[in-house]
Amino acid sequence: MSDLQHLISEIRPLDVEAVAAAREHQDRLTKPRGSLGLLEDLSVQLAGLAGQTPPPVPEPAAVAVFVGDHGVHAQGVTPWPQEVTGQMVANFLAGGAVVNAIAGRAGAEVVVVDVGMASPSPDGVRARKVRAGTADLTVEPAMTRAEAEQAIEVGADIARELIAAGHRCLLTGDMGIANTTASAALAAVFTGAAPAAATGHGTGIDEETYARKVDVVARALRRHQPDPADPVGALAAVGGLEHAAIVGYLLTAAAHRIPVILDGVIAGSAALVAQALAPDVVAALIAGHESVEPGAALALRTLGLTPVLRMDMRLGEGSGAALALPVVQTAAAVLAEVATFDGAGVTDKHE
Repeated sequence: MSDLQHLISEIRPLDVEAVAAAREHQDRLTKPRGSLGLLEDLSVQLAGLAGQTPPPVPEPAAVAVFVGDHGVHAQGVTPWPQEVTGQMVANFLAGGAVVNAIAGRAGAEVVVVDVGMASPSPDGVRARKVRAGTADLTVEPAMTRAEAEQAIEVGADIARELIAAGHRCLLTGDMGIANTTASAALAAVFTGAAPAAATGHGTGIDEETYARKVDVVARALRRHQPDPADPVGALAAVGGLEHAAIVGYLLTAAAHRIPVILDGVIAGSAALVAQALAPDVVAALIAGHESVEPGAALALRTLGLTPVLRMDMRLGEGSGAALALPVVQTAAAVLAEVATFDGAGVTDKHE
């Protein structure tokens, strides 16, 4: 059995008894039943994942920002130069990026991982480079199967390290100029959507660039004919190194019964790969927000996830996941700390 197969074998669905107990306990809290909406559902999911009611509050938390460059940048799918990837990594390390500000407010640590930067790894980054950027997916596979598997293992290792350090909630982050093109290709593969339906405007491209981006995704899919029944092969053909790392990160968190808050379209497309490998991985997944990128909505529907927030965001970095973190933690706290009707001496209309 390979390391990946072993990891997949450790992933289980939510604990049915804990889910039932959490739902029953929610119904006895001093509030109208169902009045907290999604907050109640989150608490039940956390209980089912932990196997206990109430579940522990998922803290402390960490955002892993996986970084990779993309050979498809050469096709003109974005006006941003590729060196911006490295420049933004420096910004993360200096604490000046949006994810730093939001994660700081939420009390989450930010960890930056170089899984595929085109430039050398700077000091302060966890240097786990598999290769210096992917190949141009319109010309050849983005990476080899072995490289995709290696990048998956990078993400798995980072998750294991963060869990061993005591983190009890993991958040996805990403950085890589042109990575929404690879995300659109993955979303199309695993949802069956047409390239135009899966492709968005990314960093705010104009209509001419958008048309080129849709054509690039379509050409890549025609060239490689990626098969969703072969998730690693599809990932290698049209994905990114950061996508692959996020796959390993999600699978490992699920195997350890640790909740993961997904960010936007990059995380969503990686989650589709993880779900194809291990359907029960969704037990650990929480959609932090619904990005305005169309591939994100497609991914969430396929994953069966309801976003915590709808803020019309499309930044990436882990920003939306970090913004949702306090809501997720509050869901567990409510289940643990709110009095029941019996305990508080309040009459329940259902009795």
